[in-house]
Amino acid sequence: MNENLKIPENKRYMFSQPLGKLISGSREDTIPIVESKFQKLEIEGVNFVFYIVGDVVAKDFLKNNFLKTHIKSCIIDEKTQRKQINVEHTEFFEEVLTLKNPKGTISEKSWDILEKLIVSDKRTLLKIIDGEEDLLVLPLISLLPLNDEKIDFVFYGQPPITDSNQNIPEGIVMVQVDKQVKKTVNRFLKFMDKIN
Repeated sequence: MNENLKIPENKRYMFSQPLGKLISGSREDTIPIVESKFQKLEIEGVNFVFYIVGDVVAKDFLKNNFLKTHIKSCIIDEKTQRKQINVEHTEFFEEVLTLKNPKGTISEKSWDILEKLIVSDKRTLLKIIDGEEDLLVLPLISLLPLNDEKIDFVFYGQPPITDSNQNIPEGIVMVQVDKQVKKTVNRFLKFMDKIN
């Protein structure tokens, strides 16, 4: 699937649907809910790893001492709603990678870099130095392997959407990577236009 992909204008609405469970509410509301859920899973002996896409979610997880310990990777562009945002804790990561990924696209190079980040034993920060990270949720989920030893969870922020067709509140989307969600994501990827 190593190609440059772009969302077709007439299918944009499809890509705003949460891919997993939407935990709605403000940052102050959602982080304690996520923390409580995963503390219970840890007590039950479940092994899990977090992949975070988006600056605000990355910042919130890195500030939380419990959630932080389960982060494998964060993908950020150091912007939120067109404003600069500083994600501290770069010392937490053992490896920092950079990528150009134009807005509204999945760049061809992103596939290789995401694969590298997944197989790496290091905690990795991927910085988008030109463009944005939003759509990288799709190739990330597509590339994550399924295994019995641990469960991969992908988290990303959901902005509020209030247009005539749908009403989605703001919050955090939690995607448990399984066969079903990978199938959905691969279907979305097929809908995208290939560009040069």
